[in-house]
Amino acid sequence: MKKQVLLCATVIAAFVLTGCASVGSESLRKETEMSVSQKIVQGKTTKSEVRAMFGSPAKTSFTDGGLEIWNYDFTNVSADAISYVPIVNMFGASASGKKKELVVMYDDNNIVKRFSMSEADVHQKTGLFNN
Repeated sequence: MKKQVLLCATVIAAFVLTGCASVGSESLRKETEMSVSQKIVQGKTTKSEVRAMFGSPAKTSFTDGGLEIWNYDFTNVSADAISYVPIVNMFGASASGKKKELVVMYDDNNIVKRFSMSEADVHQKTGLFNN
């Protein structure tokens, strides 16, 4: 009986400790393509309004014509079931989740010229047999 309790406690601890991981701009966590399209209006929304909504961009670049582009990204993954199997997970574990990316281009007057929000499924694999 004690072994069963110990095993159960170990499995629960593994779920808690390896839950999920996220990286990037937390401001995108709850956003969708639809919600962003309701917040940003091409030709109207300003650079300062975008910064107020989403914070500072993760990356800034410029077009050949000198227009500024801001990039935001957010990735959230959770361990797949195989990751919780003792011993097996040392040889191959995986995680799945979503990646969101927001790209905003401004005109010469710091008004949104174009923007794009995308969401994609992501899969990460680790271990000896997942190379």
